[in-house]
Amino acid sequence: MASKEKTVYVCTNCGQESPKWAGKCPSCGQWNTFVEEVVRKEPAVAKHVAHGIEGVRSKPQRLMEIVAGEEQRIDMHDDELNRVLGGGLVEGSLTLIGGEPGIGKSTLVLQTVLRLADKKVLYVSGEESARQLKLRADRISHVDKGNLLIACETSLEQIFTHVRNVAPDLVVIDSIQTISTESVDSSPGSIVQVRECSASILKFAKETGTPVILIGHINKEGSLAGPKVLEHIVDTVLQFEGDQHYMYRILRSIKNRFGSTAELGIYEMRQDGLRQVSNPSELLLTQDHEGMSGVAIAGAVEGVRPFLIEVQALVSTAAYGMPQRSATGFDLRRMNMLLAVLEKRVGFKLAQKDVFLNIAGGLKVNDPAIDLAVISAILSSNMDTEIEAGVCMAGEVGLSGEIRPVNRIEQRISEAEKLGFTRMLVPRHNLQGIDRKKVKIQLVPVRKVEEAFRELFG
Repeated sequence: MASKEKTVYVCTNCGQESPKWAGKCPSCGQWNTFVEEVVRKEPAVAKHVAHGIEGVRSKPQRLMEIVAGEEQRIDMHDDELNRVLGGGLVEGSLTLIGGEPGIGKSTLVLQTVLRLADKKVLYVSGEESARQLKLRADRISHVDKGNLLIACETSLEQIFTHVRNVAPDLVVIDSIQTISTESVDSSPGSIVQVRECSASILKFAKETGTPVILIGHINKEGSLAGPKVLEHIVDTVLQFEGDQHYMYRILRSIKNRFGSTAELGIYEMRQDGLRQVSNPSELLLTQDHEGMSGVAIAGAVEGVRPFLIEVQALVSTAAYGMPQRSATGFDLRRMNMLLAVLEKRVGFKLAQKDVFLNIAGGLKVNDPAIDLAVISAILSSNMDTEIEAGVCMAGEVGLSGEIRPVNRIEQRISEAEKLGFTRMLVPRHNLQGIDRKKVKIQLVPVRKVEEAFRELFG
């Protein structure tokens, strides 16, 4: 039976199809997201046979009859990756790792699968040759694991043929944008191709129980390339980010059906691959700040992981009529709110001054507990007075100038103790239930912003 060709318009944000172009997507409401795609429709039976997946019929079950146990997880022999995944890679799951070109996605996955000596891994590369992968593997690993199989292929049908012949325990596809299926007549990387290939790979993973790791690219807006529906199809979305000029890389969980999305893993890029950073506080606090103003140390928590970060601020007289406000690694709107609190509640006039804020190390922090460190660094730079060495702080700042309590205060205190800090400013309400005799660090309770400033600057 001959296949039929047709032209459709597909929304790049949600995957909605339309027979004609529209300025606004009726499904998600986004403007100018429709792009033209040429689709060749095949009969359902032919498409089913082409993908080589046999269907499994299921029947409805009562909720009380369903046995819910712990998911079977694969230990990736990487503590950072295991933490972000929620304890390991779940069998039969589809995991997408996204990141900018050259950030180290392929290196991270390759060095991880090289450690899995007890698993048969099929690594499908659509971007690099087998020789390039061999050179990279030799650079990052000195031990040749015999269970890693390399296939340079871009056809989805050929990939499924390799899978049937090899029967791997884990499949890696690098990258999903290079894979195409014969059932859709459009170029690799197009919206329809990415969606169809991802759906077929998900069907294979769920029916065979084989975990699949997809590697994806990021577009110029910073989101994963391809349709938004790709993120809905997969079970886990991990984002690998970091500045190429820094040696740190951060692995974040954006979506995880089997664990928390608040976790992050930190790596250090080296010549021989990525090294796990088990104690990020020591790396983020490597500089000596004696005699420097505008620097404050904050106790932050990402997921269940506490670490101390360095907040840097620079306040200077505005050279032009409109003062500049710039924040790197911190929400600019929140910084403007904190500046308004400083002006209204404490009386510091910063309306005619440029304010620049930076979280050192290339980190992006969303923890509200670093508010106190942010306003302390800004005030330190404004007064050109340094904050005493050995002092760190944690506290959320409210609009009325009060220091609000924060979560996981015990972990923040123990992290500061471990790194040798002598004094820590904490919200007064957080000290209820804490035995100060067991704590070696001096805890200074503060209730308002003015109290904190008196403790820091006298």
